[in-house]
Amino acid sequence: MGNSTGMILPKPVPRELGVESGTMMDVVVENGRVVATPVRRDVHAGWAEAADWLGFANEDDDTLAW
Repeated sequence: MGNSTGMILPKPVPRELGVESGTMMDVVVENGRVVATPVRRDVHAGWAEAADWLGFANEDDDTLAW
């Protein structure tokens, strides 16, 4: 997506991690190594609360359209 790069893994690796194609991964570099960990949380968690905090949840459809 966008300006990112994909990584191809041998079939046994994702199987061992319990993931499949399209699984969100958290990727970091540690001591010169790439460490990829499956994201096991809802990536949308907290969005409704954040929208309330920003005030968008209480706006009418016409205001949101702008």
